Amino acid sequence: MSESTDPALPEDRTDPAGPAGEIAAGYAFTGPALDLGALLWDGDCLSDRQIRIPLAMLNRHGLVAGATGTGKTKTLQLIAEQLSAGGVPVFLADIKGDISGISAPGTPGDRIAERARDVAQPWKPTGYPCAFYSLGGIGPGIPVRSTVTGFGPVLMSKVLQLNQTQEQSLGLIFHYADSKGLELIDLKDLRAVVAFLVSDQGRPELKGIGGLSTVTAGVILRALTAFEQQGAPEFFGEPEFDTGEFLRTAADGRGLVSVLELPAVQDKPQLFSTFLMWLLADLYTGLPEVGDLEKPKLVFFFDEAHLLFNGASKAFLASITQTVRLIRSKGVGIFFVTQTPKDVPADVLAQLGNRVQHALRAYTPDDAKALKATVKTFPHSAYDLEELLTQLGTGEAVVTVLSEKGAPTPVAATRLRAPQSLMGPIAAADLEQAVKSSLLWSRYAAPVDRESAYEKISAEQAAAEARAEAAAAAAEAEKEAKEAEKEAKEAEKEAARAARTAPKPDPSLAEQVVGSGLFRSLARSVGTQLGREISRSIFGTARRRR
Repeated sequence: MSESTDPALPEDRTDPAGPAGEIAAGYAFTGPALDLGALLWDGDCLSDRQIRIPLAMLNRHGLVAGATGTGKTKTLQLIAEQLSAGGVPVFLADIKGDISGISAPGTPGDRIAERARDVAQPWKPTGYPCAFYSLGGIGPGIPVRSTVTGFGPVLMSKVLQLNQTQEQSLGLIFHYADSKGLELIDLKDLRAVVAFLVSDQGRPELKGIGGLSTVTAGVILRALTAFEQQGAPEFFGEPEFDTGEFLRTAADGRGLVSVLELPAVQDKPQLFSTFLMWLLADLYTGLPEVGDLEKPKLVFFFDEAHLLFNGASKAFLASITQTVRLIRSKGVGIFFVTQTPKDVPADVLAQLGNRVQHALRAYTPDDAKALKATVKTFPHSAYDLEELLTQLGTGEAVVTVLSEKGAPTPVAATRLRAPQSLMGPIAAADLEQAVKSSLLWSRYAAPVDRESAYEKISAEQAAAEARAEAAAAAAEAEKEAKEAEKEAKEAEKEAARAARTAPKPDPSLAEQVVGSGLFRSLARSVGTQLGREISRSIFGTARRRR
């Protein structure tokens, strides 16, 4: 392949006034910039016409797109290396498990040497400072966890695949938990609050603000069950990860490359894509406004980005669009990595100022339609982009970026540089050693389960049950006491009735004598006689003689 100094080249390949010269002039930046590769023009690689991205414009976001196998992963590895070398921290989502090699020096070879000559690259095997993470400790890496409250109702609705009405109800549940001091740390906390709000005890709690229907609660609980079966309980809990850890630099001043290892959950695309969005949203919430900087504070690569937008609700898309639009002023750049620009909603795509478009295929009518749509997203070009995009080789791309003045650069077909780190995974033992030797391992490795909504509601329900049991026991005791009193009164009445109706016993012999008429007559007679005798003795009257 010819170089730019080949005398056989047409004049417009070296002439600054020609198309190639005009394109190259659009990339002649004065400040720090990342080197992407050399200009391709008319089938040749012009090694002296370098295509670059201004470092200060990396917070204006970007898109790396292209068909499978065209080199997207190597492109983001190339950009990440140079960002790290420039002192900019980087976040990479390693979905296929082949980015961990960025921590190790690359392997020299003939193909690497040939590519370096083509693009005038001073290639040198270099490893970059890395930290490896995993979602909730599934797979190798420092566990990254979120609390349910930190995750929020919008993202939770996305991952649970709730409709708009159900999403609004979930927001109401979060609001109630927050107002009552019920911490939603893990999924059992959320489940406990949902179940409580449709119970007899909890149903009145939401009457004043709309209430929660039993049907909606059932949908949410079933979705939580399905979510839990995917291993989601591992991702929610404490200690909650501080996303500020992604902003660190190494001791030598290079930016730390944070690699989130996702192969263990790559069969759960909606789950990990939503978690990546949480990481980004949490960064947005926690960072101060800084405006435009000489270099970004962090560049975030969002691989397999189309998975994030599949089936997304309007609220979720609005959240992403707002985050992408506003996080720029906080010094964070985002690169979405996907297959075609149409995978990204138009409102989000409009925020992406830097574009690296790898080859597209046109094997089917849908492919041809996607190709035409992609061409329309580029500025006016000196190339026939519809033809060029189907002819690009592996490691080649069409590039347009924002200049130092913020204006789009000319569209440039580019042969990209080769990464200087290992283009493949490092050994599992080396990865484990890197994880366990990190200072963050002891901070985040062991999960913590403190008192939260589940425990508080369970304790309250247990206390309510105890109170109910005590009240029931007291009521039963009172009932038994009343029954005993009633029985005692009945016994008294029965005794009285028995006393009245019982037969009198026969009198004794003495009682019979005393009670007889003869005895009473004799007693009267004796009494009269005795009385007279007494009267005579007292008053001195003589007995009358007859």
